[in-house]
Amino acid sequence: MSETTILILGGTAEAVKLASHLQAPHLRVISSLAGRTLAPAKIAGEIRVGGFGGPQGLADYLKAENVKLLIDATHPFATQISDNAIFASTTVNPIAFVRLERPAWLKKPGDKWVVVDTLTQAADAIPSKARVLLALGKQHIATFSKRNSVHFVVRMIDPPEAPLDLVDFELELSKPGTVEGEASLLIAKRITHIVCRNSGGKASYAKITAARDLGIPVIMLERPRRPEIRTLPDVESVIGFVRETLNSLGT
Repeated sequence: MSETTILILGGTAEAVKLASHLQAPHLRVISSLAGRTLAPAKIAGEIRVGGFGGPQGLADYLKAENVKLLIDATHPFATQISDNAIFASTTVNPIAFVRLERPAWLKKPGDKWVVVDTLTQAADAIPSKARVLLALGKQHIATFSKRNSVHFVVRMIDPPEAPLDLVDFELELSKPGTVEGEASLLIAKRITHIVCRNSGGKASYAKITAARDLGIPVIMLERPRRPEIRTLPDVESVIGFVRETLNSLGT
């Protein structure tokens, strides 16, 4: 049986789980990471770190490695690499393509959400003299630099490589925790508002539950509108797609 190469565009918990489940003697599974996290989770199979050099670079990589199946399992807000994947999958033939995207969070009774579409809207929605937990990722901080009447608690997993351009802030170097842990953080830091993205999934939802329990408003950045492509909601359904694809390829 010939070996079939699968490329997973990763960086999410779902991508890690998927790579583990796809390990088989006749499959070569490559996980691609952007390299933003200093200590990523252990991933089964081959790992590639770094960019591809744009959409054509990704297309060239797919050709060079004879990739037969491309799985976009990146973060729901990683629009650039997702756009590159769409381009590359339509440029290289034949190649199967699917996006794994976890469902978005839905507002529940007791949630105090202010839903916004852009980072600028999120910054404008923060009231003066608020104490804000900023849980967005380091590449999304600059938009809040003009808010000089707000104290930001900026949560990151890794220390920033360059000084943050914020007037009044403190760093919180930690990963999302349990509901109890998140509630303790919100109380200890006297947080009045949270700004976050609607990432979906379980890993970072505890802060949403804690905010609901404490009556803290959440300024929720909605997901960007994406092109209509084949999208599946979980690892199990993607595994089913992979099996169908391998059967059609005769592998």
